[in-house]
Amino acid sequence: MSCIMKIILKSSPILTVCFLLLYTNPCLAEIQLLEDKPVYALSIYGGQMTDNSIDDFTDSFHGLDFEESSLLTLALARRIATHSELASFEVEGQVVKHFDQQNHWEFNALLAARWEAFFWDKYLDTSFAVGVGPSYAADVPEIEVQRSGESKRLQVYLMVELEFVLPSHPNVAVITRIHHRSNAFGIVADSGTSNAFAFGLKFRI
Repeated sequence: MSCIMKIILKSSPILTVCFLLLYTNPCLAEIQLLEDKPVYALSIYGGQMTDNSIDDFTDSFHGLDFEESSLLTLALARRIATHSELASFEVEGQVVKHFDQQNHWEFNALLAARWEAFFWDKYLDTSFAVGVGPSYAADVPEIEVQRSGESKRLQVYLMVELEFVLPSHPNVAVITRIHHRSNAFGIVADSGTSNAFAFGLKFRI
């Protein structure tokens, strides 16, 4: 529980700013409505593994310690529900290939909640998403063993994503993600966590 409190306390300035930004609704008449957007989205992104814990991402990206290991992810998502023009909910499946220091396949499935309403959306349509679900690695990830002493193939997956879309090209987005696997505070395994910082493209289809 102390780890959770530490993350919350470190994130509080960021969360406060996000709350103030999210509280202001965009001018809905000038952006594409959620019901008019394609239901499916195909994402492809590449990332670099880090030797950091997930709470390090709330401090400073300048302090990230990158590993000599990368990943490439293909993800297919489907929107399953919306709440007004403020939020949407989606399911996503991922196929991930790791390279270099670790070389294995990873498969993730998740349920995500996405906040859609930012006041600048008529200039740059932005969304913020958090998703969680099971993660299965074909081999025990070497970086997780290196960081924690041991790990398991089956872990919990967490993603945090920022999506940016130009209104003139509504079906193509630039995304950045935190790609996280963990033992969920000991619920699914005794230890084992890893984090990657990723960038990519998303195509609404």
